[in-house]
Amino acid sequence: MGIVLGANHYGKAETRLFRIVRDDRRHVVRDLNVSTALTGDFTAAHLVGDQAHVLPTDSQKNTVFAFARSVGIAQIEDFALALARHFVDDVAPVTSAEVRIEEFGWERISDHDHAFRKAGAEVRTTCVTADSRDAQIVSGARDLVLLKSTGSEFADFLVDDYTTLPPTHDRVLATSLTATWSYSATAVERGVDWAAAYDAVRGALLDRFANVHSLALQQSLWEMGKAALEAQPDLTSIELVAPNIHHVAVDLSPFGLDNPGEVFHVTDRPYGLIEVTVQRDGDD
Repeated sequence: MGIVLGANHYGKAETRLFRIVRDDRRHVVRDLNVSTALTGDFTAAHLVGDQAHVLPTDSQKNTVFAFARSVGIAQIEDFALALARHFVDDVAPVTSAEVRIEEFGWERISDHDHAFRKAGAEVRTTCVTADSRDAQIVSGARDLVLLKSTGSEFADFLVDDYTTLPPTHDRVLATSLTATWSYSATAVERGVDWAAAYDAVRGALLDRFANVHSLALQQSLWEMGKAALEAQPDLTSIELVAPNIHHVAVDLSPFGLDNPGEVFHVTDRPYGLIEVTVQRDGDD
């Protein structure tokens, strides 16, 4: 049985890009983390060290910076799409390109024209994959930290010889949500108001998390994903990854105190991890 080279790609990971738009006295800042990966016929580079078809990763980094100035950054989906199509269309050995972008938010200080503060932990994301025929766009958010102090239960679960967890009909429900959603091919082709779509999906997720009386985190995620698809018809599916950030009530009885669900210890690990994909009927 012979040995052959399998699938491979290469690129520049985590190019930190900060862009200040100075079109008028009221500045706009964009803070991105951009990763590129190119696929093509790079067999010779692996087998005999021939770099003739290899565009240096440093060149990919420089392209990100140059496009930030020449193309601009309207929405991260459009910026990623422009980069991916450039690598496929203008770099001969490249047959497909993947561009991943994380965007870190900044907020104005007291509505100041050029003073900002870093926003919360939430990060907006996109991943664009393009070849000579079409492109796929998967966008989302990560580190979306959510908590509800009541309105959550966990009871009537399966019990075995190792079960010690007591059922509860009133608990803290908290997570650091990662959500990724896929756009339909027609939406990618015609273009979408990506910011409005992001806001619609995010709003639906937050609304359902807050307002669904949760019998389990699984149920909450289903309702959240379903609401996101209903709010944004250009989506084909959404994947939700939710660690259960456990809030354990502290026993204060040694100190002569009661604890009516007010004082908790927050554990970082181990944690329950719930993952679910919600999709339109008929989509694979």
